[in-house]
Amino acid sequence: MVAHMNAEALEKTVQSGEAWYYSRSRKRLWKKGESSGHVQRVLEIRVDCDQDAVWLRVEQAGAACHTGRQSCFYRRIDRDGSGAPLLTMVDADRLFDPAKIYPK
Repeated sequence: MVAHMNAEALEKTVQSGEAWYYSRSRKRLWKKGESSGHVQRVLEIRVDCDQDAVWLRVEQAGAACHTGRQSCFYRRIDRDGSGAPLLTMVDADRLFDPAKIYPK
C-alpha cells in the first residue's frame, strides 16, 4: 500500500513498532488496523537518499487494502490483442467484506 506519513506518524511508528500514517483528507493520524484490526507490525524502516520517503517492511495481519484484498495493487495494466490498454485483476480475492468492517 501507499500512504502518507508526517513527523508524528513516523515517530509513533518507530516508538510503537506498528505502522501509523497521516490522512490528508481527514487531517489526522491513523494507525493501520484501527478499524479493521489488520495491523502492520514493522519489521524494518528505510529512508531514501533525500530522506523524504519512507519504506516500511511489515508483517501484515489480515489484508492491507480497505477493499478487503491482501494488497492495494491488485490491478495490472496489460494490452489486448489490438494493443489497447486492458485492466487485469491479479491476486484480487477478498479476504474480508469491507461493508462489515467499514460501515458507512
